Amino acid sequence: MSDRMRIAINTGGGDAPGLNAVIEAVVLSAYNKNWEVYGIKQGYHGLLDTEDIIRLDPNKVRNISNLGGTILGTTNKGNPFEMPVENIAGEVEKRDLSDRVVQNFHRLGLDCLIAVGGDGSLKIAHDFHKKGIPVIGVPKTIDNDLSGTVVTFGFDTAVSIATEAIDRLHSTAKSHDRVLVVEVMGRNAGWIALNSGVSGGAKVILIPEIPFDMDLVCEKIMEGEVMGERYAIVVVAEGAVPLGGRIVHKGSGEAGRQEVVLGGIGEVVAQSIAAKTGKDTRSLVLGHLQRGGSPTTFDRLLALRFGAMAIRLVEEGKFGHMVALAPPNVSSVPLEDAIGTSKQVPMDSDTLRTAKDIGISFGAPE
Repeated sequence: MSDRMRIAINTGGGDAPGLNAVIEAVVLSAYNKNWEVYGIKQGYHGLLDTEDIIRLDPNKVRNISNLGGTILGTTNKGNPFEMPVENIAGEVEKRDLSDRVVQNFHRLGLDCLIAVGGDGSLKIAHDFHKKGIPVIGVPKTIDNDLSGTVVTFGFDTAVSIATEAIDRLHSTAKSHDRVLVVEVMGRNAGWIALNSGVSGGAKVILIPEIPFDMDLVCEKIMEGEVMGERYAIVVVAEGAVPLGGRIVHKGSGEAGRQEVVLGGIGEVVAQSIAAKTGKDTRSLVLGHLQRGGSPTTFDRLLALRFGAMAIRLVEEGKFGHMVALAPPNVSSVPLEDAIGTSKQVPMDSDTLRTAKDIGISFGAPE
């Protein structure tokens, strides 16, 4: 490595509170070593069209850690290995443009790419590492489903937002003797639903890891009626699945998206509860509210720690690794270990056991 490193950083996938904090920590830590930092805009687009690369210095990033979103922009449909491109006939086809990214990276004299993202973005980063780009990964996702790290930044903020929403819904549900079904994000993992549901006093929590029986869900709600509790809050993860059923989704979204767009299970559950119990039941989807706004103190600090650690890994030449939280310290794991499997809620989770101990139903036999 040269004495004056030239570091590139990008943010990919869905936005999450804490991205700007990572950028701030990377830039400030690098400049303290007399290194240069360049921001790659919109995921990898900046390395396909090099006009979308900006020089980052302390003046541009100082005190942005409290801001939501990312000053570099992000995308969840920008995989250079499968880039959607419109051909002469006006049809969209996928092409492998990864070689152009590699060529531009080296042509610009960059020494390392710090890739901030979730499982999809980090898989792309790992593929580029195998093609010769020195990569350091930084884990980001509100879903908390990345292996290799105890928690990802963005998760605590999402749970806090969902919990506050559930807290507010208790009063209106109680006033009208209603059942309110709250759909939260999380993809195929139930971390947000579990943590916000337990913290917010939900009567029922439905997560992807436990297929649910609607009869048992309704039984729990009507049990409350007998006890004089004429309202209920049901928290549903967007990837929750009924016994013998399928994941509910809105379709594949825009052309070039890498995955289906989950959503709609909350309304399905609400309609079923209304039909089976006769209760006035409504549903609402928190959606992107969980991604927006300032990061919590925990996420802000974690993101700053991750960014600073990423620069330490660069200094050590520990490429092909991802920053990870292993309490009480921040460490690193090989990227290939982090992207291998999705981290779901384990059945021996203490939070899961706590929920059951205090009487929360998961729509399944105990």
